[in-house]
Amino acid sequence: MAAIFAAKRRPAFNPLIVHFPDIEAVRHEAHLDRRAETLAARFWPGALTLVLPRRARTRLAALVSAGLDTVAARVPAHPVAQRLLGAAQCPIAAPSANRSGRVSPTTANHVAGDLGAAVDLILDGGACPIGLESTIVDLSGPDAMLLRPGGLTGEAIEAEIGPLASAEDGRPRAPGMSRSHYAPRLPIRINARRAAADEALLAFGPDVPTGAAVTANLSPGGDLAEAAANLFAMLHDLDRPGLVAIAAMSVPEDGLGAAINDRLRRAAAERP
Repeated sequence: MAAIFAAKRRPAFNPLIVHFPDIEAVRHEAHLDRRAETLAARFWPGALTLVLPRRARTRLAALVSAGLDTVAARVPAHPVAQRLLGAAQCPIAAPSANRSGRVSPTTANHVAGDLGAAVDLILDGGACPIGLESTIVDLSGPDAMLLRPGGLTGEAIEAEIGPLASAEDGRPRAPGMSRSHYAPRLPIRINARRAAADEALLAFGPDVPTGAAVTANLSPGGDLAEAAANLFAMLHDLDRPGLVAIAAMSVPEDGLGAAINDRLRRAAAERP
C-alpha cells in the first residue's frame, strides 16, 4: 500500500479509492445506509465513488483511509477492471496512475510518460471512455455531500436521493480535493477569449479565436460528453516545451461542464 503513495509522490493524508467487484463486497467492509443502497443500485457499476463509514472489523488497510473512519468505495464498470478484481479476489486500492497533482492519464502512454519505472506493470485497457474521474459523494454524515464532480452528474444523483451539499476545501476526505490538482507543467489561465502566439489554446465550441501557437478543441460542436472525454488527453498534448501557458476557453457549468470546470480551476490554481 505504501508503494502507491511512493510511486505517486502522494501525501499520506490524501485517501485512496478502493475498488470492489460488486455491492456485496462493499457491504463486508463499509456501512451502507438507505441513500448508499439507492445510489449503488442505480449507478454501480459505474463512475460513482461513495465515501462510507468503515466497519470496525475490516480487512482494508488503515492507510487507504488516511487516518479517517471512512472508506471511498467504487464498483467500476470497465471489463478489464472487473477481470482484475476477479483475479485478485480482494478489494484493490487504485488511484489515478499519475504523479500526485499532475494531469490524470487517459491512456497507457500517459501513465508510462508520468510514472515510468516507478511502477512494475502497466495494464492497457485502451483509452478511458469517459475521460473524467468518478464523481465522489460523501454519505458518512447526515447530509449527502458532493466532494468531487465527475463522470456522473450531480443532477442524476440528486434525482435519486435529493439535494447535495457542497464540501469546503480542507483536509481531503477523498482524492482530487486539493485546491491545486490536475496541473500540467505549463500554467493555465481559464475563461480565456484569446491566446497569444506563445500560448496553447484549449478551445470549446465552434467559435475559436486564432493566433495561438497550437489549438486543441474539446468539442467543436459544444458537446460536454465529448469535451469531458477529451479533457485530460488534450491537456497532456498541449503541455509542450517552448510555450509559456495554456489558455482555456470557458465551458458551460451545467451537467458534465461542472466537472470539467472543477478540473480546470484546480489545474489553474496557485501551486504549492
